[in-house]
Amino acid sequence: MTTEPASIAHTILTEQVIDVLRTVYDPELPVNIYDLGLVYNIEVDPKSGRVHIKMTLTAPGCPVAQTFPGTVECAVRALPEVNEVCVELVWEPPWDKSRMSEAARLTLGMFD
Repeated sequence: MTTEPASIAHTILTEQVIDVLRTVYDPELPVNIYDLGLVYNIEVDPKSGRVHIKMTLTAPGCPVAQTFPGTVECAVRALPEVNEVCVELVWEPPWDKSRMSEAARLTLGMFD
């Protein structure tokens, strides 16, 4: 069984985007947005260099709601393979702590 080159490129670009998202930290918590579970979906098109990210914030009233998507966009756009980034802020489903990775829960001292 062979893997299509397009599939490999898709996987690589997705992993690169995730790596970048792990460098962007929530402004109120010492955890990156990916491990915090704020990123709901990542769609990449390696051929065109387009990336579409659906993400949320910990609360709709978050003070950075207006500016934070731009911060995420700039970080991902810095990847050489990326030509266009769309960050869509969504509120459904609402974020809750069950979306956090184990590492994020440990960092925040949330041991359930």
